[in-house]
Amino acid sequence: MDPADALALLMSPEGRLDPYPTYERLRAHGPVVQAGPVFYVVTGYAEADAILRDARFGVMDDALRDQFMPGWRESPAVLSISRSMLRTNPPDHSRMRRLAAGAFTPRRIAAMRDVVRAQADELVDGMLAAEGPVDFMAAFAYPLPVGVICALLGVPAADRPLFRRWATDLTGVLEPEITADELAVADRGAAELRSYFTELVAARRRAPADDLTTALVQAHDGGDRLSGDELLANLIVLLVAGFETTTNLLGNGLVALLDHPRAAAALRDRPDLAPAYVDELLRYDSPVQLTSRMSTAPSRYGDIDLPPESWVIVLLGAANRDPRRYPDPARFDPWRAQSAPPSFGAGPHYCLGAALARLEAQVAFPLLLRRLPGLAVAGRPERRVRLTLRGHATLPVRAGRQAAPVTVPGTRPGAAGPTP
Repeated sequence: MDPADALALLMSPEGRLDPYPTYERLRAHGPVVQAGPVFYVVTGYAEADAILRDARFGVMDDALRDQFMPGWRESPAVLSISRSMLRTNPPDHSRMRRLAAGAFTPRRIAAMRDVVRAQADELVDGMLAAEGPVDFMAAFAYPLPVGVICALLGVPAADRPLFRRWATDLTGVLEPEITADELAVADRGAAELRSYFTELVAARRRAPADDLTTALVQAHDGGDRLSGDELLANLIVLLVAGFETTTNLLGNGLVALLDHPRAAAALRDRPDLAPAYVDELLRYDSPVQLTSRMSTAPSRYGDIDLPPESWVIVLLGAANRDPRRYPDPARFDPWRAQSAPPSFGAGPHYCLGAALARLEAQVAFPLLLRRLPGLAVAGRPERRVRLTLRGHATLPVRAGRQAAPVTVPGTRPGAAGPTP
């Protein structure tokens, strides 16, 4: 299959639901594949990591948006994303990131462990109280991270159920291809979120609080370090990114663990293994499958010359399955000697909330397996037909209290261990 056909398959509903076979078809053409005159696709781990760190590559700026996306300023969704730190280059990106970074320091993240555990315990209590199967996405995977990020932002608990649909609508704009109808849905979600945060900003001006929203409002008002559009755009992105990735990590990760009961039993008995498990879950079925960059200067990767203004799709999900980095990459193996998956990106745009997402998953999975040893899929999960953000729309599970024992020899990450 030639690169153009493989890429078309990847963008199809079938390809989006299971992209991994198509990644291998693309990989057969090399770690960097030319798919158009100035369009390239990256499947290799080393190449993906290097490009994301290379100062000659950045996100699309306004001039290139005018060229590739005429009329983008009329789209609330594109405008919201493009004015945030997610889609800006230094120095604007550096300025915005510094203003939010104080909420995500290692000390602050570590201090949140008990809060995350308490919220996770409460959600498991709710799952146990339910009669019959429950949707894991609605009962646990969404409310845990949305509760954490909303607490950081100072969003009232009563408003948290609103955000799942709005975020799902908005994040359609992150897909590499989007129809006019899909863009209209994304615009609707962006408009709802913008209206919500406009009101929250006004409330924080009237009555400041000890939260990230107040800190960003005061940065804007004190020295115009954030424009009005930047303030709202970054609040929207912090909220959406604060739970979308983790929600998908929890859903994808639970399915992987239930598919590998011996590995799950080892984690249940040894919660100290959680950091290695979460890294492997991120690698095995990444919640973020791709990102894009534009080149500003000539470069050479994978024996291919990339001219200036090349558009590069970095397939993070493919890099996570690169056999040059990960032997037997389709195998779930939390005892790998090395991991460092690029699921949260790399370089200047490395995900600001990566440590928080890892913490939530490291707390959640051992707790779920310990308190719900009979946890099992109880119906047919429904995947979202998305490529950029890979996750489940629904994941029906039975919150069992008992399970048949699984004998697992003691092990540690990096050492020989049981076959998952």
